[in-house]
Amino acid sequence: MAAPKPRVKVPKSAAAGEVITIKTLISHTMESGQRKDSSGNVIPRQIINKFTCEFNGKPVFSCDIEPAISANPYFEFTAKVMESGTFTFAWADDNGETYTHEQAIEVK
Repeated sequence: MAAPKPRVKVPKSAAAGEVITIKTLISHTMESGQRKDSSGNVIPRQIINKFTCEFNGKPVFSCDIEPAISANPYFEFTAKVMESGTFTFAWADDNGETYTHEQAIEVK
């Protein structure tokens, strides 16, 4: 499997105090561990199990993810921005891998 590719949509700029919408999607098969391959062997569980978003090092949003979520998990949430800075997004999987993405926003 190729490394999961995060995609994030954050406005490039906002007014101080504005509530913005953030959209994230990561390409991942989210294998539940309950299916079998063509030889009848169980395909090992391999899911993204945690998602977090921080702004300038402070938590904005986080969630634990269970096997029932679909492939390519998508999250949409809002945040109020008071200053310019950087959002840091992280997705952690069952193998201990963490996939990160950063997106800056300018507050005018």
